[in-house]
Amino acid sequence: MPDATLIDRYQDFRTRRFLKHERTYSNALPGWRPQRRRRIIVAGLASTFVVMAVVSVLCAFGIDWAPLIWLPAAAAFFPLWLLLQIVSGRQGDAPDAALDEYELAQRNNARSIGLTVTQNLMLIPIFYLIFGSVMTRGTDTDMAYAGGLMALTVLLIGGCAPAMILGWTRPDPDA
Repeated sequence: MPDATLIDRYQDFRTRRFLKHERTYSNALPGWRPQRRRRIIVAGLASTFVVMAVVSVLCAFGIDWAPLIWLPAAAAFFPLWLLLQIVSGRQGDAPDAALDEYELAQRNNARSIGLTVTQNLMLIPIFYLIFGSVMTRGTDTDMAYAGGLMALTVLLIGGCAPAMILGWTRPDPDA
């Protein structure tokens, strides 16, 4: 492709890498691939997000031990996220060339919902930080830490939302 742009070459590379990983992991964890089991993973991820959100609110109230609860939530998040990515075939972030029309439509719909969720939830830490900094004249360090945790939680939710939606809604894989 002599007329291929940098973006075209990157997309080709991304597609090749995705298909290579798909071949590697396509048969991994077969017991977790049915919809019922994927929904358990999605619920587990959602519960880690609830814990993270609660921790950020506790930090806003200045509770010193609250950040320690973040560690087990993060420790649970990472394996659950990796597990969901493997059993759902990473369809939430797959390149266009690796998907058929139906999968592409599903993925784009899930991404659209994920973006909407991110944009709307991000208003919570934004307003918290804006109004809180005005009220405290920027002297509350707990507020900055809590706002950062809130923003991180929202970004994790929004980033995981497409895979969680697809993991929840997709039917069982063919035998």
